[in-house]
Amino acid sequence: MKPIIPFLLAAALCACGQSETSQKPADSAANIPTVEELAANPERLKELRQQCKTDRPKLGDVLCNRVAEATRKRFYGDGETPYTPPKESPKF
Repeated sequence: MKPIIPFLLAAALCACGQSETSQKPADSAANIPTVEELAANPERLKELRQQCKTDRPKLGDVLCNRVAEATRKRFYGDGETPYTPPKESPKF
């Protein structure tokens, strides 16, 4: 009965090893374009938006989140929208 305990302990430690998927995002993050690069290229951004809609698990969350942020940045611009309120309030 006692020789089984070390064997079970060794099997449990082997099962707790580092998985392959935990290393994948760190390696692929270097190849993902930045938000600024995506915002500067509207054709590529449109293509990636469509791919994120249809196949997000394949592209990954990091890329699709950057695509969403670049789309937001292109839509809103720098966020400094000039607004001049009218001198007279509207009459309803």
